[in-house]
Amino acid sequence: MSDKLLIIEDDANLVKALDLYLSRAGYVVTTAENGLDGMRKLYDEHPDLVLLDIAMPKLDGWEVCRRIREMSEVPIVILSARTQEDERIKGLKLGADDYIVKPFSLKELEARLETVLRRARVASLTKKGIVFASEDLVVDSDRVTVTRNGELIPLTPTEWRLLLLLVENAGRALTHRQILEKIWGAEYSNDAGYVKLFVYRLRRKIETDPKNPRYILSERGIGYRFVNPVPLTARQLVHP
Repeated sequence: MSDKLLIIEDDANLVKALDLYLSRAGYVVTTAENGLDGMRKLYDEHPDLVLLDIAMPKLDGWEVCRRIREMSEVPIVILSARTQEDERIKGLKLGADDYIVKPFSLKELEARLETVLRRARVASLTKKGIVFASEDLVVDSDRVTVTRNGELIPLTPTEWRLLLLLVENAGRALTHRQILEKIWGAEYSNDAGYVKLFVYRLRRKIETDPKNPRYILSERGIGYRFVNPVPLTARQLVHP
C-alpha cells in the first residue's frame, strides 16, 4: 500500500514539482497551500508523513508543527529556506523528525523521506520483549508504550527508537556516532546535533526534572548512558 504524504507549502511551483516527482516515486500526495488548510487536510486524510514549509500565510509552519505534535506522532519533515542553526534547532525541538534546507535535490528529499518513514515503521514493530520499570517510569516494548507515574507519554517514532536503544544498552555509554548510525543511519553519522536535540526532547517527557536527569545521563565527550536501577520482568509489572 502506498504511503500517504501531505505537503503543506504555499509555493505553487514547488508544490507542483513535488507532487509530480513524489507521486511518480509511489506516494499518494495531498497538498495544502497554507497552515490552516494543512491542519484540515491532516484531520481528513490521516497521512503517513507530513512535508511542512515554515513561511506560510494564516498559520506558519512553527505553529502547525506544534499543533500536530499535540495530537499526532505522524513523522514531520520541515522544508525551509532558513539556513541558521537555531532555526533547525527550533524545528526539531517542536517535534519535527528532519529539517531540509531549500534549495534541495529531489533525489535527496526522496531519500530523506524514505529514511524517516523507515524509522517510523521500525518504531511500530514489537521488539524482543524488552521491559524497563522503576517506581515511576515503565517502558514496555510489547505494548509499545511509555508511562510515567501511570500516565501514558506520547512519543514520536524516532523518540521511541532512541529510548529503546538507550534502554537496551542500560549502563553502557553510547557515543553520538553509535546512536546516529543506529537511529538515523550512516548518512547522519557526523551530525551530533540530532542526538542532542532528541535527548533533550526525551528528557522533557520522561524525566521529572529534565535539567537534572535520573535516567538519561550525559557522558562528557562521549555521548549518553541510560541508568537502569533495577529492571523488572513483564510478569512483575502491573500496568495501569
